[in-house]
Amino acid sequence: MSKPRIGLLGTGPWAERTHAPALAAHPGLELSGVWGRRPEAAAALAAAHDTTAHSGEVGLDALFAESDAVAFALPPDVQAPLAARAAAAGCHLLMDKPVATAVAGAREVADAAADAGVASVVFCTLRFAAGTAGWLGEQAAKGGWFTAHAHWLGALYAPGETSPYADSPWRREKGGLWDVGPHALSALIPLLGEVTDVTAVRTEPDLTHLVLRHVSGAASSVALSLSAPKAGAGTGIELRGEHGTAVLPGDWGDPVTSFGTAIDALLESVRTGQPHACDVRFGLRLTEILAEAERQLNAWVRPLTT
Repeated sequence: MSKPRIGLLGTGPWAERTHAPALAAHPGLELSGVWGRRPEAAAALAAAHDTTAHSGEVGLDALFAESDAVAFALPPDVQAPLAARAAAAGCHLLMDKPVATAVAGAREVADAAADAGVASVVFCTLRFAAGTAGWLGEQAAKGGWFTAHAHWLGALYAPGETSPYADSPWRREKGGLWDVGPHALSALIPLLGEVTDVTAVRTEPDLTHLVLRHVSGAASSVALSLSAPKAGAGTGIELRGEHGTAVLPGDWGDPVTSFGTAIDALLESVRTGQPHACDVRFGLRLTEILAEAERQLNAWVRPLTT
């Protein structure tokens, strides 16, 4: 039997460094093509992985027709409507986080996937990285957690930083809340349960604090930024409860391997027909929580200092 065919939408640094290498190297897939908004970028990335380049509306429809699944490495609000189209064309979905930054956009994808009966996985790194996925499972199985604190403080916009991801317009506009917030939530929810309430405060242009209530009765707090000083940047989760404390491991492995695990998860969901815990419905829920936090931040007036 032939291998499932998967197309890639997106040609930026994330696609070039993570998605395309993982998809091309995966033994259970055939990379059916690359689509990009810039034809020259699509041609370069496709040539690097010995596949077909596509661009424009005609190319998009052609890639959907040639693929059993589609992976996305696009800005979230570009990703969402194209993912809905891919689902309607019968393609399974391997999406990036956040699914969208508007609830309506995320819901459109989730509904399209449900209507078409296609499988979906949203790539939340902590849920697929070798160094963290097992730890999350172990701590969730223990239960009894009273509280948790998570911080994801990136230095993407720190002076002297040269990361190519700093050139992303949507990241600069939306900041840490939307870029790294999904990562933190994707870990806290399986540990403490569904979020029932969120309170958001911003103390700097891109330093957001969330306080979350969970259905388990536990509470958690999160600090998010892409503009931390390099010396103060870092990521962590600390749990406290009846078993003592637990701290997220610092060694996650490389993103290509983690993305390969997400590919495995999608293929398993396709094979079994069972939804993955990080499917597009979960992605919709993350968008709902973050959209409520953003609504509060936009309405918040910083108190006057004396």
